[in-house]
Amino acid sequence: MKPRISVISVNYNGFAVTAAMIDSLRRHVTTPTEIIVVDNGSERDEAAILRERYPDITVLRSAENLGFAGGNNLGIRAAAGDCLLLLNNDTEVADDTLHHLCDTLDADPAIGAVCPKIRFHEPPQAIQFAGYTPLTRITLRNALIGFGEPDSGRFDTPHDTPYAHGAAMMVRREAIERAGMMPEEYFLYYEELDWSVRIREAGYRIAYDPRATVFHKESATTGRQSPLRSYYLTRNRLLFARRNRRGAARRLSVAYQLGVALPKSVLTSLLHNRRDLAAAVLRGARDFLRHKTGKE
Repeated sequence: MKPRISVISVNYNGFAVTAAMIDSLRRHVTTPTEIIVVDNGSERDEAAILRERYPDITVLRSAENLGFAGGNNLGIRAAAGDCLLLLNNDTEVADDTLHHLCDTLDADPAIGAVCPKIRFHEPPQAIQFAGYTPLTRITLRNALIGFGEPDSGRFDTPHDTPYAHGAAMMVRREAIERAGMMPEEYFLYYEELDWSVRIREAGYRIAYDPRATVFHKESATTGRQSPLRSYYLTRNRLLFARRNRRGAARRLSVAYQLGVALPKSVLTSLLHNRRDLAAAVLRGARDFLRHKTGKE
């Protein structure tokens, strides 16, 4: 029988967390579901290990790291379901999450993508995502609704959100056919925001469904600063402005990033004795100006 839902998850040197995600799906999912794991160029052949432990799921192996979008696109091309859930491998799902998300898509054909409530795995009652605020036109800043707040019922009202969250987003197959695949130019960070723009430009809305819950194994308090993150955030914020702003707004946004946000970021990094972060920010800006996309 054709699966109603396809779950697609990308693994990169993360066998243990990927296995926990698969086990979570098996505990909580009753709807006919296809699970696809894309091993995205792991240093050891984790695809073979996954196939041996989980012979009933589909495991795809890429010899190189294709990035977040490239890995997910590989899984999307292999998927058979009508509702495609892109799920980070460092997540676990609550009961009926997949059913609620697919039900939201079924209830309104104008909804192209839907996201669950995302809570931090630690502390488990803290919210990471209950929707996004819009990106500001020039500075490209926005906020995660509910971030760090306790899950006390304040964020239990369904609503539209301008952008989907890359950790857990279910997309209607027809929306992908109309909007295109996830853009691979970014490699890491901002691709789901860009894709959300494409989905909305194709005539769909993006919804937040608080009945569905996913736990994300990112800490609400631990910093995630790294040269890799600083590089891609810097370059890809500029790339997002180039791709999604027009006319004077594009020029002003790029000028703001290069003339205000970048010097502030470099100075802050140097004041904290993080020359590696400052260098990564400068490389990101340089590669944007050189029109370099994809992997650094």
